Amino acid sequence: MSEAATVTGDEAPIARTSPVERTVQGHALVDPYAWLRADNWREVMRDPSVLSPEIRGYLEAENAYAERRMAPTDELRQTLFAELKGRIKEDDSTVPTPDGPYAYAVRYLEGAEHPLIVRTPRAGGEETVLLDANAEARDKSYFRLGGMDHSTDHRWLAWAADETGGEMFTIRIRDLDSGTDLDERIEHTAGSVVWAADGRTLFYVQLDDNHRPARVYRHTLGTPSETDVLVYEEADPGFFVGVGRSLSDRFIVIDTHDHETSEVHLIDAAVPDGPSHLVAPRVVEQEYDVDDRGDRLYVLTNADGAEDFKIVTAPLDNPGRETWRELVPHVPGRLILSMTVFSGHLVRLEREDGLPRIVVRDLETGEEHAIAFDEEAYSLGLAGGYEFDTTTLRFTYSSMTTPARVYDYDMVSRQRTLRKEQEVPSGHDPDHYVTRRLHFTAPDGESVPVSILYHRDTKIDGTAPCLLYGYGSYGITIPAGFSTNALSLVNRGFVYAIAHIRGGRDKGYHWYRDGRREKKENTFTDFIACAEGLVADGWIAPDRIVAQGGSAGGMLMGAIANLAPDRFRGVVAEVPFVDVLNTMLDETLPLTPPEWPEWGNPIEDPEAFERMLRYSPYDNVTEKAYPAMLVLAGVTDPRVTYWEPAKWVARLRASATNDPLIVFKTNMDAGHGGASGRFQRLEEVALIQAFALAITETEAAKIA
Repeated sequence: MSEAATVTGDEAPIARTSPVERTVQGHALVDPYAWLRADNWREVMRDPSVLSPEIRGYLEAENAYAERRMAPTDELRQTLFAELKGRIKEDDSTVPTPDGPYAYAVRYLEGAEHPLIVRTPRAGGEETVLLDANAEARDKSYFRLGGMDHSTDHRWLAWAADETGGEMFTIRIRDLDSGTDLDERIEHTAGSVVWAADGRTLFYVQLDDNHRPARVYRHTLGTPSETDVLVYEEADPGFFVGVGRSLSDRFIVIDTHDHETSEVHLIDAAVPDGPSHLVAPRVVEQEYDVDDRGDRLYVLTNADGAEDFKIVTAPLDNPGRETWRELVPHVPGRLILSMTVFSGHLVRLEREDGLPRIVVRDLETGEEHAIAFDEEAYSLGLAGGYEFDTTTLRFTYSSMTTPARVYDYDMVSRQRTLRKEQEVPSGHDPDHYVTRRLHFTAPDGESVPVSILYHRDTKIDGTAPCLLYGYGSYGITIPAGFSTNALSLVNRGFVYAIAHIRGGRDKGYHWYRDGRREKKENTFTDFIACAEGLVADGWIAPDRIVAQGGSAGGMLMGAIANLAPDRFRGVVAEVPFVDVLNTMLDETLPLTPPEWPEWGNPIEDPEAFERMLRYSPYDNVTEKAYPAMLVLAGVTDPRVTYWEPAKWVARLRASATNDPLIVFKTNMDAGHGGASGRFQRLEEVALIQAFALAITETEAAKIA
């Protein structure tokens, strides 16, 4: 066939095959759909219109098929969208964050997709709109704000935006006196930007030719970006670079890291053209973050076998590892997630027994206390502020039944003040819902936690449908937090479940270590064990489970579809990382070298190659019956390139013995995060939920 795909009536597109064969590590690898990878993929991320007509034609044929197959759910999707939107307070705003004479906030207008960045005098007074992202997004098919930072004198706002979905941000500088942007534009950046103390100099990260954040530059107001000064360049393609500023405003912080090793350089913010100073040279599999107070650095690290991390101090003038002195010791099973250093207090967010907690330490007396919470499962977060010399800590709290709350906490008096509670305009009564924390046994005997949410009127008798969500990579923990989106399914009788599988850090760092590299397959078998346990204990129906995951969680979806297709009625895979082996063999792709510590390097390590060959979803599609699938992609996605799900779907269509429903939709104007507007994203959520409801026969609409 010369066409990209053959389409007959209402039948699914059948992609043409053009096998490409190569031998790697002694194995012949045959890829029948390699042609879907655009040779000009770098240009496509900048401008999706340059995608080749043949590839575009195939993706558009799949989109048209998706629309036809999902058409019976149109009314249901409209209903779901209205429900989802009805739970969002449209004219919402964040709690203002004080900084010197002002307080800064983010505010939304009713019906608006994008936020306003605003400030008011600290003592109260008239609000000033610093940036209207809706105006900036006008007539653009995609728009997303990146990093932004106001100068220490409050005169300038540096802000970044991505207009393709390819995560290439342009930095602009706004004069807050006039409300207009300068002519200066800094292109092709990673989106982070920070000001030095002089209010004239800013630092940012630029992407290299392979779309990796690799260089830190210094820009001076009034000069062209072509003359910006290179401050730091990372030589290792496996490391990504970031730039920030310490809470004390004393240092510009350059952080370079992969998934297991890090290194920090400091620049005196008062001397922006001065040299950078290395804190401690990188050591493989050792991580550290730093903050400062007075003449000392505070270092959060896993050095010296502190797997679950400890906090040490070091003198500013000699911060190397040999001077590190323990302040908060390592306690196995108590994972320190992050720390914040104030002028008089050290705050750490940690997790023990699967639940987070906040601990406050008086840095003068050494006395510690934890902030207590009562629910069985909940989510906590530290809300960053601008001020160092304060006794006020801001944090967020929610549970699967409790909407998000923002508290200010006085670290001296230990009084907490509720500053904001998430409003659900259409109404929400926590007493109508039940949340539980369950545990199921993995094949190797590990106990895997699962958080569940269901309506109190749902019969827990083995007949309820279930949406089972999982991720399980990079040490990322999926919190048991409040989700207004989950309520539409739960109100229709679903049990909503989160599987806290290995590969995350839900039970400590070992939980991450036991779900990566040579132990990656534990992630997949944990998820399957959770599905089986929910069925065996009578929580859900065995034939009404829909699995959902995105990105690396999409790889999980591909793996469980191959390993246990009969356990799941359906699979929702959002921007799924499914072509694992081919991607990890291609060192030119943006994320490949940085990903080797997570998955292994199949180019140099035969065992890593064999392992990936064993579980890579694309390479393990075989002739068998597969569940129904909804697969979502973004054409400008630099993290999981569009051709991964495209190739996977093509192979599934050609291999499945049962002609399963496979709905594949590519957003032709977006990347990894999907649609950029807050309501546009809800259309995608409505599509996912309509799919789940229809295939489990929970609603009248039938698509399969």
